[in-house]
Amino acid sequence: MDFFISPAFAEAGEAASPGLLDFAFPIILLVLFYVMLIRPQSKRAKEHRTMQTALGKGDEVVTDGGLMGKIVSINDNAITVEIASNIEVKVRRESISSVMPKGTLKKL
Repeated sequence: MDFFISPAFAEAGEAASPGLLDFAFPIILLVLFYVMLIRPQSKRAKEHRTMQTALGKGDEVVTDGGLMGKIVSINDNAITVEIASNIEVKVRRESISSVMPKGTLKKL
């Protein structure tokens, strides 16, 4: 089989000692992972939580499912949203994705 693959022989010499770059590379990767992925995600989650706590009656909101409406009542976990006249749906507080400026529903 030596005619397909040539044999490799180890060269006698000094053993490779781990240098500073060998230790720094994984640390640099972890720092980049934190800066590019973990930190922005936690920042978005914090902004979403503050938006959910600031919800009030009369706010115009968009749900995760794409429904747009006006908040009629708020409980601890559920929010009643009026999506049309005399049509109200209950959604979880966590499913509110954004708050629209006042008067947006009248423009549509």
